[in-house]
Amino acid sequence: MSAGSPTPPSRDSFCVARPERGDQGSAWSGTGTGADTDTDPDSDVDMDMFCCHRVQDSLLSSDSRFTDYRGILNWIIILLVLTHAHLFLENFIQHGFLIDIWKVLEYVTKDSYNWSSVYLILASNMFPIIALLLERCQDKGRVSPGMGHCLHLLNLVLLMLFPSAVILHHDKSISAGGALLILCTYITLGLKLYSYQDAKRWYRQERGKKAKVVRLSLRGACKDLYYFLLAPTLCYQWDFPRTSSIRINFLLQRVLEMVMLTQLMVGIVQQWIGPIFQRSASPFSNMDVTTRIEHMVELVAPSHFLWLILFFLFSHSWLNFSGELLCFGDRHFYGDWWNAETLRSFWRKWSVPFHKWTYRHLYRPLMKKKVAPQQAEVLIFLLSAAVFEYVFAMSLRTCRFWIFSIMILELLVAVFLGHYFTGNYGNGLVWLCLLLGPPLAVMCYFHDYYMSHHGQPPWTLY
Repeated sequence: MSAGSPTPPSRDSFCVARPERGDQGSAWSGTGTGADTDTDPDSDVDMDMFCCHRVQDSLLSSDSRFTDYRGILNWIIILLVLTHAHLFLENFIQHGFLIDIWKVLEYVTKDSYNWSSVYLILASNMFPIIALLLERCQDKGRVSPGMGHCLHLLNLVLLMLFPSAVILHHDKSISAGGALLILCTYITLGLKLYSYQDAKRWYRQERGKKAKVVRLSLRGACKDLYYFLLAPTLCYQWDFPRTSSIRINFLLQRVLEMVMLTQLMVGIVQQWIGPIFQRSASPFSNMDVTTRIEHMVELVAPSHFLWLILFFLFSHSWLNFSGELLCFGDRHFYGDWWNAETLRSFWRKWSVPFHKWTYRHLYRPLMKKKVAPQQAEVLIFLLSAAVFEYVFAMSLRTCRFWIFSIMILELLVAVFLGHYFTGNYGNGLVWLCLLLGPPLAVMCYFHDYYMSHHGQPPWTLY
């Protein structure tokens, strides 16, 4: 080879290291590096013509770190819409159009025995008044702190027992829906009053340390208490963050959401769940295993949709509506629980006000008593499971321990499987527990209640 002849390019000079996916080039940029090529624009040689391969993983491989699945998500949504459209069409062909919201309104307004629920809810005002009077007596030194705390706890115990006693005594006068509304109202009131007396006790302790604490008149204290009872929070404090004005358009949007979602829930119950209940020949407790599984699989989708709609209706539409009406500034009612990778993360995010209450009034006091953090979390979870079981068992006048058992099963899944399912797999496990968890157990409760009251119209489900 002569000295003046060009040196032939080596293999390594062609297959230089390529950068990772640039995503900036055109559709015809070979490996996707775009303008970041090593070739001269005036040269007739394109290096990608010689070396078009590099070390890389497939996109769907777990090592590729690829996360943009928007197209697959859109495909799943379209597939779900088409699949359920077919189910709705088949349901309409078999049963006709069953949705009639006027029957529900007629049932609520014309049946006088439902007003017993309203009277019982109005009677709950005596417990906040007692709590307010106890606080006034402690502020004036007429009742010792220890005695005041015991009287507050007695007031809370009576608050929990009073609605249950009335519901059981007037079994024929209060419907299942009315009983559920009553118990939810009283339990929410109990949580608020516990936070009220706890926070007031802390403020008195700070006052004893010469801290600046505002003392309100009786009228001011009553106004302060009832603002807290109506506000979308469970934790009491002196000065809540406030917004400057009320946005009328925001309120109208929330009202429209509540009206539309309520109608959608009624439609799902009447058109989808009602026929499933009517096809049942016996309660779940009397079915064989195969029939029980078949009916539970049929109820998974509608019960899950109802749960999602109810979450948005209450945690977003209603709480934002009441917060805007009261100029309540803290609107952090829920976190991104749909992205939760563990059940523990989901429990923290699905209801932020309840999580704040348990952390402030249960978890922190247990920590001060030297209880281990994991033990404290288990105790709080067991208490929550017992409360949920109590609400639905008392409302439907039957106790199966289904909700409590499923929540205990979720706890075991979180403890023993949480370390093995992480990332997207953990999120899939969370959604699986939601599909087969407490919402389905609640629907099974209503199924058995409907079977025991089969003589009533199917649209009421009472």
